[in-house]
Amino acid sequence: MSALRPLLAAAGLGLGIATVREPGPRPAGPAEAAAAASMPARRRLEFLAGRRAARRALRAVGLDCGEIPRWGRLPVFPPGRAASISHSAGIAVAVARAAGPGLPLGCDLELRPLPRAAARLVLRADEEELLDDRDEPFHAGSRPTGAGWTVTELFSAKEAAWKALAGTGTGTGTGTGPPCLGEAGEGPQGLRPARPTGSLRDLRVGPAEDGLCVVRLRADPARAVRVRVVRVGTGVFGYVLGPSAALI
Repeated sequence: MSALRPLLAAAGLGLGIATVREPGPRPAGPAEAAAAASMPARRRLEFLAGRRAARRALRAVGLDCGEIPRWGRLPVFPPGRAASISHSAGIAVAVARAAGPGLPLGCDLELRPLPRAAARLVLRADEEELLDDRDEPFHAGSRPTGAGWTVTELFSAKEAAWKALAGTGTGTGTGTGPPCLGEAGEGPQGLRPARPTGSLRDLRVGPAEDGLCVVRLRADPARAVRVRVVRVGTGVFGYVLGPSAALI
C-alpha cells in the first residue's frame, strides 16, 4: 500500500494507512473513547485504525486533525477537513484532499477477492461485458490496458464511487454509501450529506481512458466520477480521482 503514495499524491490525494496490530492503540479524545467503548474488541481495533489512517491522510496533505467523533456510523471531521476511510483484513486506509471544496472523495480497499458468482450482486446485465473471461486473474500493480475487469475490481470501483457520489453537490467533497459498505467522511460542518439509496447495482460503470473507469448514478447520469482501481497483492484499492462528464 505504501508504494501507492506517489500515485495518489500526483492526483492531489494524501494516503493514510494503519493496522489493527499497531501497539497501544488509543482514542484521540473523549468522543472517540466513548464510541470505541461500546464496540466489540475487533470492531474497536478497526475503528481506531480507521481514525489513525484518516489523521495520517490529512497530515499527508498538510492538515492537522485531532479526534474524529462519529454521528451514527459516520465520522465527523472539523471544518476544512474530510477523508474517506475503508477497512479490509485488519488494514485501514484513508484518502484526503487538501483543497477543492465540493470535489468528490472516496476510496475502497478489498484484500479478499470476490468470487465470480458475486457479479450478480454488483452488476446489471449491461455491465457484464466488462468482466474478464478468466476467474479472477490477479497480479499486483497496474491492471493491463484493455483487459477485462474482475468482480473485485468492479465492486471496489463502485464502492469508492458510491461514497463520493453521495457527497457530490453538497460542497463537502465526501459522502457515504449504505452503512454495511464502509465509511466516508462528513462535510466540514458535520452535516450528514444526502446519499443515493439502493445498492451498487444502481450505479453503472464503464471504461474510460488510461485504464480508468467512470461510475455514475443510473437515476441521475450527470452525477459521475472517474475512478482508478489498482491491484494490491491479491486484492485491490479503488479511489476517486474527480468528477467526470464523460458519457457511458
